[in-house]
Amino acid sequence: MCNRYASDIRKAGLEREYYGFEEFSENRINTILEVFPKSIGPVIHPNEDEQLQWSRMRWGLPGPPQFGGAPVTNIRNLKSAHWRPLLGPAHRCLVPFTAFSEYEDASPKGAKVIRWFASPDRSMLAFAGIWRTWSGDYGSKKEPNVGEHLLFSFLTTDANDLVRPVHAKAMPVVLTTEEERSEWLTAPAEQIEEIQSRVLPADVLEIVADDEAAQFVGGYIK
Repeated sequence: MCNRYASDIRKAGLEREYYGFEEFSENRINTILEVFPKSIGPVIHPNEDEQLQWSRMRWGLPGPPQFGGAPVTNIRNLKSAHWRPLLGPAHRCLVPFTAFSEYEDASPKGAKVIRWFASPDRSMLAFAGIWRTWSGDYGSKKEPNVGEHLLFSFLTTDANDLVRPVHAKAMPVVLTTEEERSEWLTAPAEQIEEIQSRVLPADVLEIVADDEAAQFVGGYIK
């Protein structure tokens, strides 16, 4: 399942929040964030006034205690008692992305092959996300990170015809239109399993060519 994705800050309109400038400048700062588990990504979520706002959140919600509470980046089982309290609209969010990756199931042993998926026009789409505040140590034994944290994860579903040949088990729930994004943020909790179960049309995404994929792992926007 997806454990690495890219979010283009310029396309999200977050240049000033992240880097202090509004237009792409000649200093060639990379405006593509490559987001890994426990690292920070941009998230859109409702605030206390039920207005949408941008926030910097860390990727991975604390999992069920019986599994040690380890951060969970992808949520599939919405019937779990652990996730049910977070299924209401107050905890929904949009996770903007420009590409996400999956490792090929058929990768040679010891040499995982990564494939990137993006919209054909390279526009920004969104994952169907869940978020919450959490207090505790979100670091490691070597580098503790104690405090209050904003955390998020996103839903996964069955892989579609494009993703399945690469990674058959699952793929993120992708929201492609303003109507889908609005529905995700406002639908009653009992409806979100139906949203999760929808199969993404194969033509919404494409596999990114190897030479272009380099921009998602440290290259610069052209």
